[in-house]
Amino acid sequence: MMGDGMRARNRRQWLRDCSLLAGTLAAALGSLPAHAAPKAPAKAEAEGKAGDGGGERGQRTLLVVGDSLSAEYGIARGSGWVALLEQRLSQQKLSWRVVNASVSGDTTAGGRSRLPALLQQHRPALLIIELGGNDALRGLPLASTEDNLQAMVQAAQAAGARVLLVGMQVPPNYGRRYSEDFEQLFVRVAKTSKVTLVPMLLAGIADAPDPVALFQPDRIHPKAEAHPRMLDNVWPALQPLLR
Repeated sequence: MMGDGMRARNRRQWLRDCSLLAGTLAAALGSLPAHAAPKAPAKAEAEGKAGDGGGERGQRTLLVVGDSLSAEYGIARGSGWVALLEQRLSQQKLSWRVVNASVSGDTTAGGRSRLPALLQQHRPALLIIELGGNDALRGLPLASTEDNLQAMVQAAQAAGARVLLVGMQVPPNYGRRYSEDFEQLFVRVAKTSKVTLVPMLLAGIADAPDPVALFQPDRIHPKAEAHPRMLDNVWPALQPLLR
């Protein structure tokens, strides 16, 4: 079993690797096209209008609003953690329909602006928010990121949805204080809004024995092999909310 010291060193090495390309990635993210998830089947949409939460009769809808980490950036369709979540729910015969509304390059401001229409269209019983990484890579004010996340949580709760907030850490090239404050803003939003928090989506990946091997050449986006672990990081916090 890997000790805490080794994990910390591995995570620091990954963060150093990330910082080398963070500036380039931040610029690239701004030019990425917005690839929204495919529309739900017509049958599901029609039944959703009847007031059953956007899915088939008896199903509830789980909406994921995230960025490239959830939008299968750079990997084959169906191999990302959200697709794996849908498969796990089906295997466990849990009556949930998953709608992945994640967009590569999205920020919390983008998610906040998109959310009202998504809530109205899909009427989810559960919302997973996985946003904030692009805010940090672009050096956006943390107060704005926190305000956007808080507004998204409140909007979802007002619409009757439970919320799972997924946290993230960032490379240290913006300074130790910024990195620490960024990590803590997720904790504050979760505590203030009384929602469940996944502290770090990339736990066990960024601090793996050979973290570089689990990332695409940009050293920011995980390979498909890492996505089952990402799901495993989310699952313990998500499972109680599925009842």
